[in-house]
Amino acid sequence: MRPVAKIATGFLFAFAAFRLNGFDLLVDPVGWFLCVSGLSQLRRSAHDPFDRARFFAIATLCTSLVAMVVSGVPSNGLLTLSPVEHVIGIAKTAGALITVWLSVDAVIRRIRSRGDVSRVALLDVSRWAVAGLGALGMLVGYGYADLGPVLLVAWFAAVAVLIIALYRSAHLPYLSQTWEPAAS
Repeated sequence: MRPVAKIATGFLFAFAAFRLNGFDLLVDPVGWFLCVSGLSQLRRSAHDPFDRARFFAIATLCTSLVAMVVSGVPSNGLLTLSPVEHVIGIAKTAGALITVWLSVDAVIRRIRSRGDVSRVALLDVSRWAVAGLGALGMLVGYGYADLGPVLLVAWFAAVAVLIIALYRSAHLPYLSQTWEPAAS
């Protein structure tokens, strides 16, 4: 699988849910692992944008693993979340939004260097929509606003557009793991 397709598939696993008897078959840590794998293949040096995004993808992978373990621990019959679960939820959401931002930013930088302006514009707008609506959704989840289902539908559409745009970009030769920039 091409590196950008791995990143897009990782986002699909991380943000989509396919539940069977209450268990999500699209396990978030698998998605973040795919993102780490794709970002690792695109990385050229220890300080390039793909490496920064990879660092946050690893942190989000770890946070997702912790969230999965904590959610499996019985809460003594309480219906409310513990403070630890709240903190982990915030860290998981913030990590996911930062990882999406940095991953797409790294892809945008690589594409921009090749002059594909329309693809850059679509990815940039999608990135802003996913991050902005995701941050707003996090606030709504804690009761700071009531936007109803509109926010969820808009965020879902933005994520879908971003994933499709990444899949459509995966075939580009300069987004393969063997591409090297031309010497200046």
